[in-house]
Amino acid sequence: MKENWLLINRNVSDVKKLSSENGISQFTAKLLLNRDIAEIKDVKRFLEGSLDDLYDGFQMQDMYIAVRIVSSAIRSGKRIIIYGDYDCDGVVSTVILYDILKQCGANYNFYIPDREDEGYGMNSERIQKLKEEGYEVILTCDNGIAAFEQVALAKSLGMDVVITDHHDIPFKEKENGEKEFLLPIADAIINPKRKDCNYPFKKLCGAGVALKFGKCLLKEMGIDSKEADKLIEFCALATVCDVVDLLDENRIIVKKGLEMLNNTNNLGLKALIKETGLKEKNISAYHLGFVIGPCVNATGRLETADLSVELLITEDEKRAEDLAKELFQLNQKRQDLTIESVEMVIDQIEKNNMDKDKVLVVYNPYIHESIAGIVAGRIRERYNVPTIIMTKGKSMPKGSGRSIEEYNMFEELSKCKYLIEKFGGHPMAAGLSVREEALPLLRQELLKNCVLSDEDIIPKVRIDARLPLNLLNEGIIEEINALEPFGKGNNTPIFGERGIEVSRIWLMGREKNIVKFRMKVPNSYYPIDGISFDRFDDFKEQYINIYGKEKFTEIITSSYCDFKMDILFYPSINEYNGNRTIQVIIKSIRF
Repeated sequence: MKENWLLINRNVSDVKKLSSENGISQFTAKLLLNRDIAEIKDVKRFLEGSLDDLYDGFQMQDMYIAVRIVSSAIRSGKRIIIYGDYDCDGVVSTVILYDILKQCGANYNFYIPDREDEGYGMNSERIQKLKEEGYEVILTCDNGIAAFEQVALAKSLGMDVVITDHHDIPFKEKENGEKEFLLPIADAIINPKRKDCNYPFKKLCGAGVALKFGKCLLKEMGIDSKEADKLIEFCALATVCDVVDLLDENRIIVKKGLEMLNNTNNLGLKALIKETGLKEKNISAYHLGFVIGPCVNATGRLETADLSVELLITEDEKRAEDLAKELFQLNQKRQDLTIESVEMVIDQIEKNNMDKDKVLVVYNPYIHESIAGIVAGRIRERYNVPTIIMTKGKSMPKGSGRSIEEYNMFEELSKCKYLIEKFGGHPMAAGLSVREEALPLLRQELLKNCVLSDEDIIPKVRIDARLPLNLLNEGIIEEINALEPFGKGNNTPIFGERGIEVSRIWLMGREKNIVKFRMKVPNSYYPIDGISFDRFDDFKEQYINIYGKEKFTEIITSSYCDFKMDILFYPSINEYNGNRTIQVIIKSIRF
């Protein structure tokens, strides 16, 4: 796929100023400026932030009210139900509140809706049943901000409702184009995205908001609020998996959480770490997002998310091992379903000449609804356009959308809400339910309203700096690693260099689709190896276009070659048989 390579340019004087003010190298200063970290206090918080730098949760709107309601309910013995969600953030939020209420001696339980039978968020029939079972207080986590009808029902039944959520605030557009933001009639609504909330950081995930509430509740109950800090390892998992910006508080939570996870005493996490083959490895943000997190997510997709909650709260070692095995197997099944579904959708798009659409809306009733979001993400990556995958739901088609930076999916769907039965989300993702007969109209409206240009849908790769191979050393790699954990908002730094001379090439891996290049280093006798894990097809196509199929076959067969290419890369240390060498992970190739 064609890409726009964009070198981030920074004023040299700004780089020097930040470097001298903070006692850091100009190299690190430039990387920080590239992430819009320019103030002394922000640099210190980014590089040295600790748990002491986390903000006071009582700064959140309605926190005092929420804490008083729940603490009063605990003291009077009222039954409290934690109303969670079935994704990783929802599961972890539930676990955090479960632990907090346990410490407070509450009369409580948790409930997570069934993805297929009830869908996302609060369900009116379930609320009625919870009332019949004697629950008097509903405490939500990672949901509730858009549950207008359900909250009104709970209130009419005499229940107290406290919402903890992080999703965007619903709104309706007035005739003059202004947005009127709407809130359910809950007793308390804790959401840093509220327009009247002065909390200094708006990008916590659901588990982050639940943790803030938990610390405040412990304090109100006369318990040391630091007792909640042990839950940060869970919060780190949710923060990475919910793909929120790893800046400010989120960065501190993930950094500290990873330290805890690598020495965890939680039986469920230990069992899952062992089951996924990470026992002897240093667990990073990558492992949370692509190994551990998907296992936690898999239960809500293919079984019941109660299994993941149980894994994280169980005190039975054998039960933890059994549940970890079940989660791992479910995730393998989910992976197979995903591959099959992505291939099916690509075929559908190509056959129906939809590949030029600037917004993809695909209905396929054969896709398991639990993986619609994953499939939407994969299709979005392939075509780099906003993608909505709809599949057959229990009463009507349901689906998920994934977007690109230039397209606010939540706002665009809001413009079409008269065609949608239910939806929620944020600029980059959404979930929705639409009647089958309305799907063609929804697609038409989204395409008609779309203002994306051809330039908008070309993937943009932002390059932190040009970095000649002869300047690579372990010191620079250590400076880069000091900026971890990487993720959304703090992307892994990408460096570029032109005219790299390649002398050897090898294909590796079971499918022979991993490429290793031996690259000459200017003014040195020692080469550097570069590994590309996912660009073989791109490399092959570009090479053949210039040198021909015969020459390509020749270099692959002999492994000897002589050509130049531009690369985008990330430097790393390769340790093998006790030897440490510098290598680069190649992210993109251009001839």
